Amino acid sequence: MSNTDSAPPPAGPPPGRSGWRTALMIVVGVILLFPGLCALAFGAGSGRDPVITVIVLVCLLVSAGGIWLIAKAIGGRNAKRPPAGP
Repeated sequence: MSNTDSAPPPAGPPPGRSGWRTALMIVVGVILLFPGLCALAFGAGSGRDPVITVIVLVCLLVSAGGIWLIAKAIGGRNAKRPPAGP
């Protein structure tokens, strides 16, 4: 009889993200940083106008998305590396 209780062979490491996708994520993330930089530059001198304040906050949120995307691209790339061993 065959032994059906044996565990299946371990799967190989998960496939990593290709280099062009990582580069694309970083480029898009850098592009998303520009609205936040403009918001900080031009929004600081706007005074207390509520419309400008809302626009500045939206631009800062877009930049936060850019920072997240860059971190995800760099962190995801490093997380897929196999551990260095002897």
